[in-house]
Formats: sequence, structure tokens, C-alpha cells
Amino acid sequence: MSAPTLPAGLDDVTRDDDALRRFLHGLPGVDQVGLEARAASLATRSIKKAAKLWAIDTAISMVDLTTLEGADTHGKVRALAAKAKRPDPERPETPCVAAVCVYPDLVATAVEQLAGTGIGVASVATAFPSGRSSREVKLADVRLAVDAGATEVDMVIDRGAFLEGRYGAVFEEIQAVKAACGDTHLKVILETGELATYDNVRRASWLALLAGGDFIKTSTGKVSPAATLPVTHVMLQAVRDWFTTTGQLRGVKPAGGIRTTKDAIRYLVAVHEVAGEQWLTPALFRFGASSLLNDLLLQRRTQLDGHYSGPDYVTVD
Repeated sequence: MSAPTLPAGLDDVTRDDDALRRFLHGLPGVDQVGLEARAASLATRSIKKAAKLWAIDTAISMVDLTTLEGADTHGKVRALAAKAKRPDPERPETPCVAAVCVYPDLVATAVEQLAGTGIGVASVATAFPSGRSSREVKLADVRLAVDAGATEVDMVIDRGAFLEGRYGAVFEEIQAVKAACGDTHLKVILETGELATYDNVRRASWLALLAGGDFIKTSTGKVSPAATLPVTHVMLQAVRDWFTTTGQLRGVKPAGGIRTTKDAIRYLVAVHEVAGEQWLTPALFRFGASSLLNDLLLQRRTQLDGHYSGPDYVTVD
């Protein structure tokens, strides 16, 4: 395997498939009971009013506003881009979202609508969501998105290869996608609901980081379970430990099933307590969501107005 440039101490890890396997299986095992207990404990933290408004605004700024349906149209993407720019038109001080996430053939429409805003355009690729295709087709999918102007690509790993222990094949594919991305940021979707164990989530996280992923992402949103707090804890531990080892900051994106402000705040608490305060930025943490933004906007109005506005006061995707 052709390894990426890695710091001393990790430069020999990707020398060959055996070295990679030894490293991944040498990672500390995850204490399932301890992990789930801590995730549950942190989820009970309460946040006071001023801090809650800050948390809501922070969460809004971290949203990858997403539409990934077979019935998506250019009109729907234009509407989504308008909402990304002005989430609450009656409250112009409301933060913009981080990015709009669409299929590759709709990237150009999103790019046109978001030009000059600083809002990213993310595209899924590599035969999303299954990842079941040839590498040639997967890379063509990536190039389609990048050539259309995507600033971020969300790829899916070959879960079959990973579960068979063919870590080298997964590593090389992530590397190839990273090369095809050029300057475009790469988020690597692990599809944690199919990985079965927390140990596998930790191994897949490190594998994606070793191969050059800028973000590790929980899920496609098409498989249940999608994002969960314990899984996100494992991934936050991975990027924290990666930073401690290499000095390089990498991000985490939970996606799928995060629908309420209460959910989002629980994830922000996890980010602060597990990875650290410096990860509380859209550059290092995102929410992959479609319906979450609506609840964040409603709760933001509640904090400012002192009463619940109801769903008629925000646009429904």
C-alpha cells in the first residue's frame, strides 16, 4: 500500500496489510458498559437560558442541511439553498448553516444558489448509500461532484471489505477518493449501524483518519441505527487521540436520527466533554440533518420571545 505522509510513530502503520491489521487490532478495546454509562450521564446535563441560546446558534451553524431522496429536484435544492442562507427570514441575525448536502447531479444548482455566501456545498459519492460498485465508478462519482463545484465530498466505505478484515482495501479506496477530491474536503461515512461493535467503530475511525479523511461521519441516514451518542463518543475519542498523536485536527459528523434541539445539545455536550472545546466549531463538528433545523429555529424563537411559536412560523422542508 502507498501510505499517506504520517507523523513519526505512525509512518510504519500502513506499510502493508499485516501492519495495518496489527495496529487496528492493537487499539484499546472499548468498555461498552462504561461508554454507554458516560454517554447517558452526559446526556442529562442541563443548560441555562443564555448558554442554551448560544448552543442553539452553534448547532444551527453546524448543520449540513440535507436532501438525499430519489425524488429530489432542482427546485427543491434551490429552496433548500434559500433556507440555508436565511434559516429564519424574520430573524436575519440567525446564523447560516454550514453546508447544503445533495447528490452529485444537483451540486451545480446548489453551487449557483450559494455562490459568495461561504456556505459549503457537500455531495455524497462513491455509490452512496450502499457503496456497492467498482472503484472506477466510485471515483467517477467523486469527480462528477468535484467538477461541479462541491467543496465537500461525503464518501461511504466498503463495509463488506471492512467486516471481512480487508482493511488494506478500505484504506486504499479512501486514499484514492482523497486524491480524486484534490482540495475538496473529504468526509468518510463509516455506516456505524452495520459495524456491529464499538471496537469496529474505533478501528474504522482510525482507518479513515490514517487514509486522510478530514471528517469521520457516522451514517448515511439510510440504515438503522444511525447516529447514537455512544458511537459518537467513540469517534470523538478517535479524533482527540489523533490530535494528541499527530497534532492534526480532524472532524466528526453524526448523521441520521438527530431531530430535536434537545438531541443536538446532548451532542454538543459530548463534543465539549470528550474531544474538547476547540471542536465546537463547524470546521470540526457537523450535524447531518434535514428536520433538525426546524426545531432549532422554533426553540430559538422560544428563547428570545419567551413563548413557543409553533411549526407554522418556520418553513417545512
